[in-house]
Amino acid sequence: MIIGGGAAGMTAAAAAAENGCRVILLEKNEKLGKKIYITGKGRCNFTNACDINTFLENIIANPKFMYSSLRAFGPYEMIDFLEENGCPTKVERGQRAFPLSDHASDVTKALEKCMRENGVDIELNTEVRKIDALEDGSGYAVTAVNVKNGKRRVYHADSLIIATGGLSYPSTGSTGDGYRFAESFGLTVRPLAPALVPVTVEEADAARLSGVSLKNVTITALDIETGKQVYESDTGEMLFTHFGLSGPLILSFSAKLSHELEEGKKYRLNIDLKP
Repeated sequence: MIIGGGAAGMTAAAAAAENGCRVILLEKNEKLGKKIYITGKGRCNFTNACDINTFLENIIANPKFMYSSLRAFGPYEMIDFLEENGCPTKVERGQRAFPLSDHASDVTKALEKCMRENGVDIELNTEVRKIDALEDGSGYAVTAVNVKNGKRRVYHADSLIIATGGLSYPSTGSTGDGYRFAESFGLTVRPLAPALVPVTVEEADAARLSGVSLKNVTITALDIETGKQVYESDTGEMLFTHFGLSGPLILSFSAKLSHELEEGKKYRLNIDLKP
């Protein structure tokens, strides 16, 4: 059983079915891949066409965690997988890979095609409320509710993959269910913090620059309390918003210092307009 019909859940379901498992996927939304539809401004930058070492060098936090996964199924395997399942692709500036159509929905369709061709059962509008490990160790009892008609059902599975995403975008279904399931099994969940998000600034006049985009700049961050530099970016893009700063450079900065920012720590950001 796979819980969650996003990119990870669909890929897991397809892989398990291709390897001879009888697979059922439960998704609480009305359609699969809801978050895929909004990635890359609706175009879905699904990977970068580069070697694995380059890919790992650009993972902001804990790249070692991804090592085994990327060795087994790297960027070029991902491109081949989509091509083989009816989604032509292209590579743009920065080695970013997109569907040729510029429609994120084509990525979802390719994943769904692979699942259906391999016999995966898919149940939409089905929200998992509770997971119990069976006392004899033979598997799991999963209690789910149809969010449309309120009907409750208990499923049984030998093996379970939880692919419910994080807490990043509740309207797409990422409401932190996975953390709740983990805690119900006695696992410890570390404090959660936003990452890859814009930042707010104290200066009110920054709003006057809202919409201004800067290219080929760098940023450094200083700890206001100590005056020490704690972050230095590569060259890239950023932009001003009505509340502060956003863009790739800022998102990477927020990911690197996410827990500190969540705890209210403040930094002084310096922008080098001509590095």
